[in-house]
Amino acid sequence: MITWAVIFFVIAIVAGLLGFTGIVGAATNMAWVIAVFGLALAIMFAIRGSVPRGQ
Repeated sequence: MITWAVIFFVIAIVAGLLGFTGIVGAATNMAWVIAVFGLALAIMFAIRGSVPRGQ
């Protein structure tokens, strides 16, 4: 998940260097959303994994 965020961030940087401002905004937004979603999932699984299950 974080890999996809980094890929979109690199696309945004390359597009910015080439002057494609519309693509920069879209790729940056997609990278941000994917990174936040991946971080939220990582935190959720870390918390869920540390709680003992009933038995």
